[in-house]
Amino acid sequence: MRLNPKTIKQLRDDKNWTQQSLADACGLSLRTIQRVEKEGVASRETMMSLCAVFEVKQSYLINLDDIEETNGNQTTVNMKLHLMMLGAAALFGGLVGAGILYLLIG
Repeated sequence: MRLNPKTIKQLRDDKNWTQQSLADACGLSLRTIQRVEKEGVASRETMMSLCAVFEVKQSYLINLDDIEETNGNQTTVNMKLHLMMLGAAALFGGLVGAGILYLLIG
């Protein structure tokens, strides 16, 4: 899986952690953290550990600009569309939920 190495490093720096500190917090090896910060390559399990430790969603760590292209631009377009739709659904769900709550309380 492709992650944004700059995002990972920035999140780590924001916590003033060394790469070893992040590795320990995630239960990963130092080499894994080094590889993720250099190349942006991570397994799903590594990504999930990073998300849990940094308390961010998976989409925040994914580097959409570097997603491997298949059939021209289709994979990139599909991934961006999928994430946009998830965001819109979350926003819409929040608005609908807030509207229902307003109706129930009001």
